[in-house]
Amino acid sequence: MRTKIPLAGYAASRMSAAPPALLGIIAGSGRLPIQLVETCQTSGRPFFVLALENHADLKAIQNVPHTVVRLGAVGEALSHLRKAGAKELVLAGSVKRPNFSALRPDMAGAKLLARIGAAFLSGDDAVLRSVITFLEEEGFKVVASNDILSDLIAPSGQLGTIKPDTQAEADIAHGLKVVRMLGQLDIGQAAIVEKGYVLGVEAAEGTDALIERCRLLKREANGGVLVKMCKPGQEERVDLPAIGISTIEKIAAAGFKGIAVEATASIILDRPTVIARADALGIFVVGVTS
Repeated sequence: MRTKIPLAGYAASRMSAAPPALLGIIAGSGRLPIQLVETCQTSGRPFFVLALENHADLKAIQNVPHTVVRLGAVGEALSHLRKAGAKELVLAGSVKRPNFSALRPDMAGAKLLARIGAAFLSGDDAVLRSVITFLEEEGFKVVASNDILSDLIAPSGQLGTIKPDTQAEADIAHGLKVVRMLGQLDIGQAAIVEKGYVLGVEAAEGTDALIERCRLLKREANGGVLVKMCKPGQEERVDLPAIGISTIEKIAAAGFKGIAVEATASIILDRPTVIARADALGIFVVGVTS
C-alpha cells in the first residue's frame, strides 16, 4: 500500500531533494483534473494538461499549459507530453467508452488499440491496465491521483453531521455484498438499495444515470442509499470510485437518504465542500469497510 504524504510534506520533501518532475495530467471529464491543476499551482509543481477532446472541460483549463487531442491521436499525444517535459502522468476524469470504428487511430493509436482489443473481453479494469502498461513502456511513470492529492481518499466513519439510521445501515451492508459481486465480474462499482431491495446496479451508464434510473423505481419519498466500492484487485492508479458535489445533489434531488463509499479505496472530490453540501441537504456520507 502506498504511503500517503500530506500536501505540505509532499512539497517540502520534493524541495529538499530534487525539483519535482513535470506532471502530465491526461484529462477526461469531471472535477478531478481541475483539482489536480489547482493543487499543482498551489504547490508550485510544474504541469501540463493533455485534454481529451469531447471529454475535458476546456474552459476550465484555457489559462494553463495544455493541448487538446482526440482519443485516436495517441502518437500526437505522446509527442506533446514529451515536448512539455512530462516525466510522470496521471489519468484523471472519466472517459466514455468510444466507438472504436470512429477513432481513426494513428500508428501509436493502432498499437494501443490492439492491446485494448486483446484486453477488452476481460473487462474495463484489464483495458485500463493495458493503457497504463503502454504508457510506461513509452517511458512515463504513471501515478495515482491520490498520490498528488493526499486528502482525496475517503476516511472511515461518518463524515458529516447526518447519521444513517438502522434501515440505512442494513441497506449499506446489503449494498456492499451486491457491489462486491459486481466488482468480481468487472461490471460496475455501485448499487442503490432501498429497504433490502436492489433498485439498480451500475454498469456502462455510470453513477449519475444509475441515480436517475433508480429515482423512478424508489418506493418511498425518502429512503434508499447509494453504495460505491472498489472492484477486487482493481488498478488503483485509475478509475477509483468517486463522488463529488454533483453526486450529493443528485442523491438529494432523487430523494435518497445518503451515500456509503469504501473507506481508503474511494475518492471524495473537494471533500469539505461535499460534506458541507450534504449536511445542508440532509444527506449522510459515510466511509465503510468491505
